[in-house]
Amino acid sequence: MSSLVEAPPDRRLATAAAAVTVVLWASSFVAIRHAGTEFSAGALSLARLGLGSILLGAILLARPKPEVAVRRWPARRDWPPLLACGLLWFGVYNLALNEAERRLDAGTAAMLVHIAPLLIAVLAGITLGEGFPRRLVIGGLVAFGGIVVIGTSTSTGRAETWGVVLCVTAAVSYAVGVVTQKPLLSRLPAAEVTWLACTIGAVLCLPFAPTLVSEVRSASAGTIWWVIYLAAFPTALGFTTWAFALRRTSAGKMGITVYAVPVVAIALGWIFLGETPALLALAGGALCLGGVAISRRTR
Repeated sequence: MSSLVEAPPDRRLATAAAAVTVVLWASSFVAIRHAGTEFSAGALSLARLGLGSILLGAILLARPKPEVAVRRWPARRDWPPLLACGLLWFGVYNLALNEAERRLDAGTAAMLVHIAPLLIAVLAGITLGEGFPRRLVIGGLVAFGGIVVIGTSTSTGRAETWGVVLCVTAAVSYAVGVVTQKPLLSRLPAAEVTWLACTIGAVLCLPFAPTLVSEVRSASAGTIWWVIYLAAFPTALGFTTWAFALRRTSAGKMGITVYAVPVVAIALGWIFLGETPALLALAGGALCLGGVAISRRTR
């Protein structure tokens, strides 16, 4: 009986954490839009992941002693999935997406990158034994249809080949990173997994350190603050709340939830950047939210 009583609050916490992640990741598109005017893809990735790693490490060290006593260093079997998550999701994904958005319009990039949630659902169903629940499949297809509608309404219709390759690379890296992260969360604290993966991604981006130093010197104070925001909130906090929610639900369901990110990003762009969305984009956003609702609905 006790498990039945405790389950609903746990689900509510997971839902709240997922909602925080969606809003923070959506806000990152606004921040990247500003920061990308003065920082190159590699330098921006290193700044975001490096600062995020420092902030997450400081949070871990500042934890009360009882929690520190429980913390342990990852076992040998934990390192392969940790390296895969850090290198692919935190490292390759950021580098590929930042560079792709310099070559493609927002609509085309949105359609290509958001094949990732469907890939997550498929990979999780096969490798993690989550299967393919009917609601998840229907919700995923409906939400993906919304992404296609959004992309169609905001795309210029021209796509550079290298930009398409980079977007698909980002999507695959994202999907594999999520699926490798899920088993780790049953053995390690979410904050620790996030910090280690973020640090691994930052190490991958270290070759861009000279470029970052040069661009920081010439960047405006406002742009630098946007980079700090990216590191502190969408990265340090957003990936931690994601890991918290992922630990308490399936990878497939969490992947489909990410389809709400473009919808929130459109709203934030409308509010903060004055980018008025097309009516077709709003219709696509409604489809995305409907698909997410279907996938997360429980009997």
